[in-house]
Amino acid sequence: MTKLTPTLLVYSDMDGSLLDHFSYTHVPAKPILDQLKKAGIPMIPATSKTRAELIELRRVLDNHHPFIVENGAAVFIPEGYFKKQPAGTRLVDNYWVKSFCAPRQQWLDLILDNWADFSDDFTTFAESSVEEIVEMTGLKHEEAKRASLREYGEPVKWNGSEEQLKRFSWALERKGAYLQQGARFIHVSGKTDKGMAMQWLSLEYMRQPTVSDCYTIAIGDGKNDIAMLEAADHALVIRSPVHDPLQLSRPDSVVISEGFGPEGWAEGMKMILESLPFSTRNQEKFYG
Repeated sequence: MTKLTPTLLVYSDMDGSLLDHFSYTHVPAKPILDQLKKAGIPMIPATSKTRAELIELRRVLDNHHPFIVENGAAVFIPEGYFKKQPAGTRLVDNYWVKSFCAPRQQWLDLILDNWADFSDDFTTFAESSVEEIVEMTGLKHEEAKRASLREYGEPVKWNGSEEQLKRFSWALERKGAYLQQGARFIHVSGKTDKGMAMQWLSLEYMRQPTVSDCYTIAIGDGKNDIAMLEAADHALVIRSPVHDPLQLSRPDSVVISEGFGPEGWAEGMKMILESLPFSTRNQEKFYG
């Protein structure tokens, strides 16, 4: 079979990017999502969300591709998606799973070790009821329940000062934790990020017999997306209604949307797809 040069992969943040920051709708982006699906281009969610959230969201989006959870802590690949199970993965509930950090409990223990000094400054998911998570996130009850099922890290809603946050970060990081700022929460986990997970998964695509090269597009709106946006071939920064656009260090191949959330997602993706030096029509299916 003739190899493809290159194969296009789209890695997208969810909250605030494909999903509206307030309503969580993806509808304005649906025409571009349908275009990608028709062309056989994988749209790979890369998010701070949990596995439970992604399984439901992929059902809603009719998405059957791999996904990156909890800010790059793990990659989930549907069993049989590739011809062979990738090295270093384990089979969990019909997914090949590549984990990049220790389980949630290790990071919860670190947070608890520092509880006395900072307990007035933050709220964790672990200490919150589903109803309280609904209040913090704006999610519906069942959605909040899925959001609470963390496996690799812990979201922290910070209520204290910036100075206290610096002290909190230092206290945890000197013991091996890594803190990432998302759209709503600080995520405490191991030394992982979406960029690392994206690069690992892209290499797995390149190991497939019909693939000779990969071209990556990364899409995001938050600080926890920066590593992925910097590492991709093309970056789409989504404007946010709650903070200034991200500033990247890369000098080129960056689009900053005019619209927010899924409107900006659709607008920016259309611009990037039209600018590519190769056709994205009818990309050959190369996975399982």
